[in-house]
Amino acid sequence: MIQLIKKLFGAGPKIDLKALVQDGAQIIDVRTKAEFQNGHIKGAVNMPLNNLTSQVNKLKKNKPVITCCASGMRSASAKSILKSHGFTEVYNGGGWMRLQNKIR
Repeated sequence: MIQLIKKLFGAGPKIDLKALVQDGAQIIDVRTKAEFQNGHIKGAVNMPLNNLTSQVNKLKKNKPVITCCASGMRSASAKSILKSHGFTEVYNGGGWMRLQNKIR
């Protein structure tokens, strides 16, 4: 059960998200449009979770993807969706404010 929770929420080996962003990782914010408009990470792309499947083709599969949302729940789901669509390097960045602090 603990392994499942770790897998869902991206716990495990530490990933240098800042380095990934510096190397061109795509940041996908899966909150609603209204949530995104109230604040977001500069350069992040808003793809609400309920529209993600239909917008997957807008993302580059050869670049890392970091998902974020308000708390980390929706971004965990987004990571699973992207993995199921053939993306190999996907990271759950968790809540956008926390992620923003990590990548500064």
